[in-house]
Amino acid sequence: MNVLIIGSGGREHALAWKLRQSPKVDKLFCAPGNAGIGESVELVPIKADDLAGLLKFARSNRIDLTVVGPEVPLTLGIVDLFEKDGMRIFGPTKLAAEIEGSKVFAKQFMRKYKIPTAEFRTFDATQRYEAERYIHEVPVPIVLKADGLAAGKGAVVCETKDKALEVLHDMMVQKVFGEAGERVVIEEYMVGEEASLLAVTDGVQFVTLPAAQDHKRILDGERGKNTGGMGAYAPTPFVTEKILEKTKRSIIRPTLNGLSKEGRLYRGCLYCGLMLTQTGPKVVEFNCRFGDPETQAILPLLEGDFADLLLAAVSGTLQNFKVKERLATAVCVVIASGGYPDMYEVGKEILGLDGVSGLEDVTIFHAGTELEHGKVVTSGGRVLGVTAVGPGDNFDVTISRAYQAVSKITFDGAYYRSDIGAKALKAVEMMSIRLNTMREYEGGCE
Repeated sequence: MNVLIIGSGGREHALAWKLRQSPKVDKLFCAPGNAGIGESVELVPIKADDLAGLLKFARSNRIDLTVVGPEVPLTLGIVDLFEKDGMRIFGPTKLAAEIEGSKVFAKQFMRKYKIPTAEFRTFDATQRYEAERYIHEVPVPIVLKADGLAAGKGAVVCETKDKALEVLHDMMVQKVFGEAGERVVIEEYMVGEEASLLAVTDGVQFVTLPAAQDHKRILDGERGKNTGGMGAYAPTPFVTEKILEKTKRSIIRPTLNGLSKEGRLYRGCLYCGLMLTQTGPKVVEFNCRFGDPETQAILPLLEGDFADLLLAAVSGTLQNFKVKERLATAVCVVIASGGYPDMYEVGKEILGLDGVSGLEDVTIFHAGTELEHGKVVTSGGRVLGVTAVGPGDNFDVTISRAYQAVSKITFDGAYYRSDIGAKALKAVEMMSIRLNTMREYEGGCE
């Protein structure tokens, strides 16, 4: 097959890396890609939102399968355009992608189909003063979300009412997220561990990939501003078999059924951002594509031909598909530009990449990089995703392996969190203590 990947980040590098391993894939292209992707894939200088240009390229290069990475082309309707032309493409249609494209739609959809999520109200720009009154009425902390796409930064946890009013003003008046903030969701703050569960679906059947945990905040200990994600690990011990089955039954299945009922048949990857509350898993958000950086931690754990999974979803033949997982753990640490998620400089030469290439079970996924006069330089806020894989459920080894690799890479202003995967270590330790206690108790009963 000739395969085209659309996008330019770490997620797309991971998709390319995994698809490159498939014996079914002959030629692999990426539009527009980045410096790391270009080492093994032919780059195409077409932007991800240039739908007509991408279709023209796919036609002229006889692309057999197009895989869409980012959300923007999906919400613009690239799948509708390609399918109308008879082209195979992995991803949801424009109507189905609204599950991410509009937070207001997603929340109202969940309420309609009784999918567990936080209590909420929605307001548009003409209701700003009503929104302010509502903020005064409800307890804090509360969460404000811009309705539209905001590169993963449109949700703000507000610890005080003054902060909530400030964020509301920024969204609706200052328009810090542009049109995305013309409507706002104000919802209750949920307590629990967060998890990311990705379901690949043909619209009827679905399979889930290893559950991951993302690290959204810029600072250690989940402090500071929200980002697109500073790292992830998988599988997360917080998603037990019981929680997984409940999520499938109470969230994924009714979501797919509801979308289908409304004429929004969903094919592609449905990203379920979950809060594991005391009363069970609830939806924080839905995304209409593979998560970033979760994908960089999940794909190294999959065995078998990844192209087969994508083709089964596109062709509607997932009913007999089984996902094979390695008995292993993966940790991805994001190295970002100083100043991210606010203003940052680009064009900084990245040093040390060659020193990492020989490390065992370590892969560098480029996110914001480009080639400049033969040198790899920074071109974005999130620059690299350093992913390590370790044996069994030993997160200790995997985390150490990831940070050993991170320590060899540098550029002016490089920044990364030092606690990616720490929650997994603590969870595994607590589970081990509980298991040993149960064994001692059973032994005492005997």
